[in-house]
Amino acid sequence: MKVEPFLAELNRLRQDIDKDDTDIEYLTLHHAFCFISYKMGEFNDYLNEHEAKGDFDAYKEEEGIGD
Repeated sequence: MKVEPFLAELNRLRQDIDKDDTDIEYLTLHHAFCFISYKMGEFNDYLNEHEAKGDFDAYKEEEGIGD
């Protein structure tokens, strides 16, 4: 799995809610998106590790994504 689809989905979720610095949902999505954006290499390593374990097999099968 690539990092970009995860970042795109986090960003979509973040933009779907109003910016509200008092809302934990907004703060969580915003800071998770920022952190992962800054640490893309480490997140990519994490994704590769979990892909090797088969964590994304069901998703990839459902989406028709091959290796």
